[in-house]
Amino acid sequence: MSLKIGIVGLPNVGKSTLFQALTQKQVDTSNYPFATIEPNVGIVEVKDTRVDQLADFSKSQKRIPAAIEFVDIAGLVKGASEGEGLGNKFLSHIREVDAIVEVVRAFENSNITHVESSIDPERDRGIIETELQMADLSTMEKAVARTEKEAKSGSADAKKEAEAARKIHSIIASGSPIPEDLREDAQAFQLLTAKPLLYLYNTTTEPLPAATGNKLYLNIKLEGELVGMSPDEQRELGMEPRLGELATAAYKLLGLMSYFTTGEDETRAWTIPVGSTAKRAGRAIHSDFEEKFIRAEIIFWKDLLDAGSYGKARDKGLVRTEGKEYVVQDGDVIEFKI
Repeated sequence: MSLKIGIVGLPNVGKSTLFQALTQKQVDTSNYPFATIEPNVGIVEVKDTRVDQLADFSKSQKRIPAAIEFVDIAGLVKGASEGEGLGNKFLSHIREVDAIVEVVRAFENSNITHVESSIDPERDRGIIETELQMADLSTMEKAVARTEKEAKSGSADAKKEAEAARKIHSIIASGSPIPEDLREDAQAFQLLTAKPLLYLYNTTTEPLPAATGNKLYLNIKLEGELVGMSPDEQRELGMEPRLGELATAAYKLLGLMSYFTTGEDETRAWTIPVGSTAKRAGRAIHSDFEEKFIRAEIIFWKDLLDAGSYGKARDKGLVRTEGKEYVVQDGDVIEFKI
């Protein structure tokens, strides 16, 4: 599955610097609002040592890790939901992503302007959240009008959609979060507040606070410098990049995991939702693997490496034949039979 994450935040908080560090692409990081107008897009490999170990085991010609598409979206300002700044363009771009990483400025630097003239991370979070909420309120006002008109046809499905629209509109208007039982309906209406949200605090505080819940802390400027160094240079400084924590946090936020296929041609990580059955997991490769699923041969990646070969793993009973209802585990190596 293709995973697309939007990097958002107020202007001059470090969004484009983060994007540049992640993708090692040169983008405009100028110190003025709206240096980014059209979104920058980059594919980032999810570093996973299991891919390398399995590729070495199978002597694979290619190794293909999971990947995330990061989108660096123009800075948001107060009033964006009413068209301020690049509001309308910003909102259209963010509707296209699977999840949001909101970069929050938590560092002092008199040389870098702040659109609100002071550093206040919680205030800045509130500005972004309010703008997303106001945009969703406008969306749902239109949805209520449309679905109520369609419900007059007497269709049960149309009445159900209209009821969901009214409920969601009321919840957003009250400022409450969308409950789990309405989240699927909210996603169908393409609501911004229904998208998973990870807060990335851009800080120079040392040591960095530990990640908690949907909050992650990074020194983005330092990360950008570290990725430009060789591993030896990083070791000399006693530092190593922590950018990988962002991909890990994004996977956790979205409830995703990886399984593997491995052979002489390639070793590859496939991204699926946690809790996927073997049949559903096949869809990541091709729809035929789901539709024509018969069974799957499965072994945990570490068990395969420890056994030394597939033959020895089978002799030890480590390779299992599973049916379509088997729930795939993170790190399973799978061979599908269709």
